[in-house]
Amino acid sequence: MGKQSTEFSALNCIDLSNPDINQSVNLLKQACLDSGFFYVVNHGISQEFMEEVFAQSKKFFSLPHKEKMKILRNEKHRGYTPVLDELLDPENQVHVGDYKEGYYIGVEKGEDDPESNKPFYGPNNWPAPGVLPGWRETMEKFHRETLEVGKAVAKIIALALDLDANFFDQPEMLGEPIATLRLLHYEGQVSDPLKGLYGAGAHTDYGLITLLATDDVSGLQICKDRDAKPQKWEDVAPLKGAFIVNLGDMLERWSNCVFKSTLHRVLGNGQGRYSIAYFLEPSHDCLVECLPTCKSDSNPPKFPPILCHDYLTQRYNDTHADLNVYKKQQA
Repeated sequence: MGKQSTEFSALNCIDLSNPDINQSVNLLKQACLDSGFFYVVNHGISQEFMEEVFAQSKKFFSLPHKEKMKILRNEKHRGYTPVLDELLDPENQVHVGDYKEGYYIGVEKGEDDPESNKPFYGPNNWPAPGVLPGWRETMEKFHRETLEVGKAVAKIIALALDLDANFFDQPEMLGEPIATLRLLHYEGQVSDPLKGLYGAGAHTDYGLITLLATDDVSGLQICKDRDAKPQKWEDVAPLKGAFIVNLGDMLERWSNCVFKSTLHRVLGNGQGRYSIAYFLEPSHDCLVECLPTCKSDSNPPKFPPILCHDYLTQRYNDTHADLNVYKKQQA
């Protein structure tokens, strides 16, 4: 592996069972101003269920490649993403994409739902019945439970930005969210930054917040100052039962850069690694414009307003392979 000195990052830990909301707000605010990353514990999802979700994730990725390609991701980003499908850091990933495979699960909306024709809504792309019994039910339950964790975190973020606690709970925001669960499997390659080889290239997340559950294999790294030369990378230690939460670019934009999204990447160390990312964004038609508490005469809005779906569509298109590539391969 390319020699780059790293150390473990000391992240704040937010306890969702803590009755002292002010303490949680202060810890979160400090984390958002410092690294944009923090742990969330006592979130209400049992350790037993977490382990079941990881076990079911491994079952999916253990399927033959041909079986997984039957549910290749569609235009709405639902389904399987093969190894090298995603290219997060084109400047440094000179030859290939990320050495990871994934599976996207969104908010389920049937084809008879008037919302299902929108880019990030619609039916999911599930394995055929009988391939993985009970699998869909497990993932749907985890999707629902993680959404509640995300909403609880969003309340604390709102308070940290001097907004009403229920600011993000409005119908046009997290009332009808674009919430995407993504199962991830890193196959065990050894990354080498000097050769542009990564489990996941350096990137910031697109949306509001990301909640990440990991196994006990390390690999996640963060860079608090993306403009530093050379960049300094810190390891984020796995914490059993916790979610690692980070802020996305949309929240940076919304908060007028008061809170910043943080550059992060995954380096493979030769061990297989599984993680589950939950990307929480506001509704499709939400207008993301500078929050009233984050602007002033001396600090005007830095970004023009933009609709959530326009912003996300562009970001996904920038980082994923054209689906026509796979159609040619299968022809």
